[in-house]
Amino acid sequence: MKRLFVSLAALLSATAAPAAPPPPKLIVAISVDQFSADLFAEYRQIFTGGMKRLASGAVFPSGYQSHAATETCPGHSTILTGSHPARTGIIANNWIDQSVARADKNVYCAEDPTAPGSDHDNYVPSTLHLKVPTLGDRMKSADARSRVVSVAGKDRAAIMMGGHATDQIWFWGGKSFVTLADHKGPPPAIVSLTNARLAALIARPAVAKLPPVCRSRSVAVPVGGREVGVLADRAAEDFRGFRAAGEFDAATADLAIGLLKDMKLGQGPAPDLLTIGLSATDYVGHGFGVEGAEMCAQMMALDATVGRILAALDGSGVPYAVVLTADHGGHDLPERNLRRAFGDAQRADPALSPGTFGKALAADLGFGDRKLLLGDGPFGDWYLARDIDAVDRPRILSAARAKLLAHPQVEAVFTAEELRRMPDPQPPVEEWSVRERVRASFDPERSGDLIVILKPHVTPISDPSKGYVATHGSPWAYDRRVPILFLRPGATSFEQPLSVETVDILPTLAALIGLDVPKDQIDGRCLDLDPGEAGTCPAK
Repeated sequence: MKRLFVSLAALLSATAAPAAPPPPKLIVAISVDQFSADLFAEYRQIFTGGMKRLASGAVFPSGYQSHAATETCPGHSTILTGSHPARTGIIANNWIDQSVARADKNVYCAEDPTAPGSDHDNYVPSTLHLKVPTLGDRMKSADARSRVVSVAGKDRAAIMMGGHATDQIWFWGGKSFVTLADHKGPPPAIVSLTNARLAALIARPAVAKLPPVCRSRSVAVPVGGREVGVLADRAAEDFRGFRAAGEFDAATADLAIGLLKDMKLGQGPAPDLLTIGLSATDYVGHGFGVEGAEMCAQMMALDATVGRILAALDGSGVPYAVVLTADHGGHDLPERNLRRAFGDAQRADPALSPGTFGKALAADLGFGDRKLLLGDGPFGDWYLARDIDAVDRPRILSAARAKLLAHPQVEAVFTAEELRRMPDPQPPVEEWSVRERVRASFDPERSGDLIVILKPHVTPISDPSKGYVATHGSPWAYDRRVPILFLRPGATSFEQPLSVETVDILPTLAALIGLDVPKDQIDGRCLDLDPGEAGTCPAK
């Protein structure tokens, strides 16, 4: 009788344990630009579509873009490389390179600055600046039959997630989806079809439709001579406004789904990779902030778009694994924050622009009208002018740092020299000092002579009348924290509240397809996606 009970218990245990899903033949990585952990938490109970389904997979609600420079290009460079910007070389969206031959020394992260006739505003998109391989690059190195497809609303999202060896790469070029200059040949039919449909769509005016769930968030907030917080109609031929619409993400998804079907991704002899960059949330956040009706409507549209992507993956019949995360978080506009009891919310002092600050510093030090400092904004990387004598550089650096630290909006200033001497920071990532966060963004070949950090709730947009009213880019939690959500049909669901990093995504996905990634080549670690005893990471 005892043996019978033991056998019965073993049988029941075996019956209760779900079979592990097969290794995926298709990896799908989705990045939602500016989708903070705060937004995920705020809308998690409201989602009914694809986001709700992802929220029932393997959920890591406390993911981190660990570094200080929480911008689009650095963030996307971490997701499928397993490396911090200090290793990827993508220190910001833009940086100063005084060695380039062209007059414009402001270099864009996803361009080739050596292209004839190019400048920062009229550039040639390129993978040139990405120093490390992506997951797709590693997959193709392991088996040339793997295919890598990257589609995004921004070129820098498609390039940083797709990598150096994409079979197809498409991104929004301003009025249509375009590809890299070195990708020759006629576009796939789905690209031409999508572009034609979008041209017709944008040619017509669009009437705003407020989802019922968003009514309580529809409150007008004056800023920069206009109002935000209430949905507005879109005029015909408004290409800029189209980017901040759910239709933009829907079109990106249409293109990705079309390539998935036409190329039969996941049905070949080797695993394939599809990366999808959904960019509309970022344009909404910049243009209207993250707490108004505009963002609520965008979250509902995102939920539907992700649902269509997952439905297409289900319909493909191939075993797949999906990860969804973000390149960075975001912060609401100070005008609305002030209404909500955040008395320290403010806009950056115009005197903190590198040009204006540099002129004042030159006057202080007796350099007349000589240009001393170069930079892309009131925070981040600042550079000493290349023609400054070596004997003068320490004095200027010291004076600039002291003057910056005396400003009430400046939290910290670090020099390149002190960052060079620092070791790489180690987990737990939420406990990193500001200095360690900056170190994770620091590349001695590209970073500034000074790195300027503004205080929390200081928005580095002095004049909101020129377009953007809110932004990101700080080392603070509202910009660093992002959700990391994995979904494998048939896998057991669970939630891990402890902190993880976006650099952990590459080794986690690589383990699912048996791809070896040397630990000394990356900064991330494998996350176990099986809450039971089986485990999905390589044995230690």
